[in-house]
Amino acid sequence: MGPVVLATGGTGGHVFPAEALAGELEARGLPFALVTDSRGRQWQGALSHRPIHYIHSASPTGSLRRRLAAVFSLGLGLFDAWRVLGRIGPSAVVGFGGYASVPTLIAARLRRLPAMLHEQNAVLGKANRLVLGGAARVATSFTRTQYLADDDRRAFLVGNPVREQVRALRGSPYRAPGEGRVIDLLVFGGSQGAQSFSQVVPEAILSLPAPLRARVRLVQQCRPEDLERARARYAAAGVVAELAPFFPDLPARLAAAHLVIGRAGASTVAELAAIGRPSILIPYPHAADDHQTANARAFEAVGACIVMPHASFTAAVLVTQLAALFETPQRLAAMAAAAHAAGRPDAAARLADLVVEMTGFSLSPSGVAA
Repeated sequence: MGPVVLATGGTGGHVFPAEALAGELEARGLPFALVTDSRGRQWQGALSHRPIHYIHSASPTGSLRRRLAAVFSLGLGLFDAWRVLGRIGPSAVVGFGGYASVPTLIAARLRRLPAMLHEQNAVLGKANRLVLGGAARVATSFTRTQYLADDDRRAFLVGNPVREQVRALRGSPYRAPGEGRVIDLLVFGGSQGAQSFSQVVPEAILSLPAPLRARVRLVQQCRPEDLERARARYAAAGVVAELAPFFPDLPARLAAAHLVIGRAGASTVAELAAIGRPSILIPYPHAADDHQTANARAFEAVGACIVMPHASFTAAVLVTQLAALFETPQRLAAMAAAAHAAGRPDAAARLADLVVEMTGFSLSPSGVAA
């Protein structure tokens, strides 16, 4: 049988699930190939040493001129994808959202190839909505997904794959901070959170009652231009703080945290759930379809986090939440347990199982392609 085509591109949120599925398919001895746009040249891991086919793509957003140019580019991408699929003869196509996947999914429908979508968020993305009609299966990450009917028989809850470094920490126990003990607080928000976090979080920490503030040990992501100012504020107040624009060992930092403050991207929520850590989530207000709010509210519904809308993200509100949580460690423990229960560390394996079922690949009893 032909290879499984993974259609992805754009941001890491769309790419990582494809990388995770690629690793799982590779472990099972199943052939696959990648169809992506020019941004795919930066990838590593299981995607980097398999056939990669590049197509035209663009996101139809912005000015009228940019939207028209994007539509033209997507049209070229459809022509590219049609030729690629005809050349390699895939057994199935799996799309991961983002407009880089759209031409390939449309070409798959035109060629009557079985296709599956994976949606990372609690809202079916615009790109996935465009190609939903041609999908035989839809793999979801949340119990309910907006724009996907609850009774849609194509839907299968598999979860959002997390990095191997995160899966390895699944068994790390959560120990709530005892009375008078150090409280490890992790703050990260990426490029979409670091600026406001660098302003609000220091003010909130410095507003804590002195006995609580003295217990805080902080790890915070900051933009380079905010580092010195934030560092000086914490130092003047005697707060132990480690600040950096990026933490390469973020999974270990997550596992060590008593509480996390962050955005509500799909990967962040999945990693918090996989390791099982309580959080205060501030959804990025400009995310497409406000999907971060949907992600956060779904996580909050199971008791795993506290959602703070960006408009309410002020030092006064945050310090109230922090003080309440720090003074009730049993609540932190309950949130951690709820997050852990929501984790789906086997998401990549579940995705691969759906691929096997959809394509009819023959596997040996050991689970490897025969």
